[in-house]
Amino acid sequence: MPKVSVCIATFNRVNILPYAIESVLQQSEQEFELIVCDDGSCDGTPELMSQYTDSRIKYIRHPQNIGKSNNMRSGFEAASGKYFIKFDDDDRLTSDFLSRTIGILEQDASIDFVGTDHWIIDINNIRDEEKTQNNSRYWGRADLLAGIVDNLLEVVFIKQSFQIGATLFRRQTLQELGFMLPNLQNCEDNDLFVRLALAGKKGYYLPELLMEYRSHAEQQGINRAIPYLFDKICYLENYQFESEKLEKTRQYRLAETQLILGLRLIEKGETQQGRKLVLAGKSVSNTKAWTGLGLSLLPVALRDKAFAILRKVRS
Repeated sequence: MPKVSVCIATFNRVNILPYAIESVLQQSEQEFELIVCDDGSCDGTPELMSQYTDSRIKYIRHPQNIGKSNNMRSGFEAASGKYFIKFDDDDRLTSDFLSRTIGILEQDASIDFVGTDHWIIDINNIRDEEKTQNNSRYWGRADLLAGIVDNLLEVVFIKQSFQIGATLFRRQTLQELGFMLPNLQNCEDNDLFVRLALAGKKGYYLPELLMEYRSHAEQQGINRAIPYLFDKICYLENYQFESEKLEKTRQYRLAETQLILGLRLIEKGETQQGRKLVLAGKSVSNTKAWTGLGLSLLPVALRDKAFAILRKVRS
């Protein structure tokens, strides 16, 4: 049995997938298995994977797209290591990620997972120190102390400080919780951390930049945003917290997401559903809500330009 299972979920990223794979092969800790689970890529990924002869690499190819969380679940189900990490095909691990995080888990059997900080890199693999520092501050990692996190639910839900691609888990812990929920294509990582915290699991924060998160153009755009917002609403509706602070945050984020999604749908021409969501989320911003409802009266062909002008004015 390998010490650790590393899973890379991929879909049509043949040009940058090799960087992710090489980041695992170059680890200082070499007792691993690498599982690449392919969600029906049609871009030459199978040909790329056929070039790797390292016996530690397993390639799982789904003949058609089964969805993000289902693809990741297939990689987890194939894993046999004591520890487990999943990261995306456009990201990378630094060479000491496994050795540093495994060391902490082996020192204290009560710890269920170890999360680290991470670099922000661009499409050319160049690290951006300013964006990295801003990212760490924005997600609360700059103020998060090293060690076992006491207020874990608040940290993972309100601050969202842990990033799943920068976190090593005990595989047994994930087996107890069921890892990713099936058919949830976005916010599946947020959901997992909340379930871990609610189950009383222990998380450790290691304030070192041990992973590289890639920021690039493919992550933007309305067609990507709308499915994400739908899934975020489902995720937020799954919980109701006893803590007044947590519950207030959940309700605010739910209303905010409904408002943003409603505006996006109005922009795309899905007027009726968009208006309904805008009205549900108008408590966040009456101005945005009434502006969106006003723009929904325009012909669909004119809405793109109207929303573009509005964004330019606000910026």
